[in-house]
Amino acid sequence: MSQTLISAPSALEPEAISPRRRTAVLVTMLLALVLVVAGVSMMNVSLSTLTAALGASPTDQQWIVDGYTVALAALLLPAGAIGDRFGRRRALVAGIAIFGLASAASALTDSASALIVWRVLTGVGAALIMPGTLSTITSVFPAEGRAKAVGVWAGFAGAGGILGMLVGGALLEQWWWGSIFVVSSVLAAVALVATILTVPESRESEHVGVDPLGAVLSVLAIGGLVLGIIEGPSRGWSDPITLVGILGGIVAGFLFVWWELRTPSPLLDPRLFKLRGFATGSTSLFLQFFAIFGFFFISLQYLQLVLGYGTLKSALALLPIAVVMMPLSTVAASLAEQYGQRLIGSAGLLISAVGFVVIATMNAGSGYWELLAALLIIGGGTALAMTPATNAIVGSLPRAKQGVASAVNDTARELGSAFGIAILGSAFNSGYRSNIDGNLQGLPPAARAAAHEAPAAAIAVAHKAGASGDALVVAARDAFMVGSRYAMYIGAVLLVVGAVFVFARGQHQVVPEEEDTLDDELTAMRGEQLAELRPALALSTPGGGVRDQS
Repeated sequence: MSQTLISAPSALEPEAISPRRRTAVLVTMLLALVLVVAGVSMMNVSLSTLTAALGASPTDQQWIVDGYTVALAALLLPAGAIGDRFGRRRALVAGIAIFGLASAASALTDSASALIVWRVLTGVGAALIMPGTLSTITSVFPAEGRAKAVGVWAGFAGAGGILGMLVGGALLEQWWWGSIFVVSSVLAAVALVATILTVPESRESEHVGVDPLGAVLSVLAIGGLVLGIIEGPSRGWSDPITLVGILGGIVAGFLFVWWELRTPSPLLDPRLFKLRGFATGSTSLFLQFFAIFGFFFISLQYLQLVLGYGTLKSALALLPIAVVMMPLSTVAASLAEQYGQRLIGSAGLLISAVGFVVIATMNAGSGYWELLAALLIIGGGTALAMTPATNAIVGSLPRAKQGVASAVNDTARELGSAFGIAILGSAFNSGYRSNIDGNLQGLPPAARAAAHEAPAAAIAVAHKAGASGDALVVAARDAFMVGSRYAMYIGAVLLVVGAVFVFARGQHQVVPEEEDTLDDELTAMRGEQLAELRPALALSTPGGGVRDQS
């Protein structure tokens, strides 16, 4: 095994920062991260209450949630580049301020249309925050502590959605819908002050291009794809908005790749995906979030519709996955350093796949204990896979490009989440509808159409029918489990495919940075590839290092 050391200068020397200050920076970045990740889950649990208060239409409801998600996903790459170019601390301060002010305005709004505007602006702030949290951590921690710090970040990134649901459910049981935005704005104020007081500026000493045309094309590509994938299940895959989003995103994506291969200062050089860590880490994260967000979409409905749990109890029921994920993510960093990304990362994906198979074997008579077993397995597997994948991405690029590396990491997560909810949700709906249709005879046309669309509607129809609707409740729950089985098996298969890819192409055992040496034979063998990658990685001056391993 050999390594190639890729050099890049940094204006910030991690060794000059005291351990106490590094800890303060880490805590501050985790708070900022949870604000962003919980921004979606808190909204999901409050949507029904908010809809009643504001009189939001179904389209309004969709965009109250999706406006934030689309803005966040579309702006991650340019936001990461802005942090690298102008300073990560400045980007964080701007993002947290925008996030907090937009959250406060959301709490005071009295119309659904105004709330959509504020949610989009909150997503803009979130896009400036998220890549800055990870790139700041990788900049302030020295090599020997960086992997564990990234492991803590990965644990909170994975568990933040559950924490958001838990806090949101608790708030809504005591106060009005705007309380979730009040709490978000207060926490943003705390994070802003902490960032100003503890986080050092880490703008790089070398010039980092922003690539305006590449930024615009990336926004159109990622924003269009996320928009189309989100809208597809509700509007239909042939709806004009869905088609314009997906086809426009694909065209913009091709143009982005074409331009990035030709511009001297690319936002994201596509040739970086030749690096093993960069390619396998991105793929692994995409598939992890594809599977786990599809799982959350279905499991929340299972808890509420099949087991009859309320909003807060459902969030508490999912909490074990976060309890397992957060501490094990740090352990995964040490395991990956010892045994390599390819072994630990692929094992994590396989373990998660086992959890999905467990859920696929459940039926309407299964209880919470079967789900709990699956939660613990999926939480453990995700923690083992997520930390090595994140470290592989950020470890593949020099410090000057850590904002872009972090943005790619976050973009893989956001795209995976959107695709997972859309595709696994569509598979779930297909299984449910094919199974429920035979039990809808004798219902009025309107009731039959509603029951066909979703299990929640079928159970609502059954409850209105009184005692005669008991059979429909049983049928809806059985059909629900058929749909769940369809989705869970697809998720399991994709996780296994990802495990095979990571094992085949992932990084081997990591050698500590101070032991890095250039292998002459490997350098000769890879000279042509390194020459191609030289523009992407700005191999210009000696200094701090970053590795691609084979």
